[in-house]
Amino acid sequence: MSKVMDFLNEAGIFYLATCDGDQPKARPLGAKFEIDGKVYFAVGDFKNVYKQLQANPKCEIVACKPNAHWLRYTGKAVFATDPKLSEMALEQAPNLRKIYNEETGYKLALFTIEDATCVDIAMMGEGENLLDE
Repeated sequence: MSKVMDFLNEAGIFYLATCDGDQPKARPLGAKFEIDGKVYFAVGDFKNVYKQLQANPKCEIVACKPNAHWLRYTGKAVFATDPKLSEMALEQAPNLRKIYNEETGYKLALFTIEDATCVDIAMMGEGENLLDE
């Protein structure tokens, strides 16, 4: 997974695409965490993106680096059920505690992408698989 995290870290902002009924929806994200060798993405459990992924877990992450390489990470969102993982994520990004805390009632929902493909594609080249075989 470190190839995926390395790519996302270099890209900075990445985009998550979901479906809202028959309408595609894409939005920029930045919250990603590597915990126990897995890449987790984070969204608020009160947001439409969370509801969309619950209704249809098929999703895609897209990112682009300054060298014109781009990443396409496609699969199924599977939400973590262990609250310890959310706490570990908040330890890595303490600024998120301003939003996700007992006072606001908002919870950070973490998900991995499973049944996935992930490729690093040069603008005019072939894609390289970034997932461990």
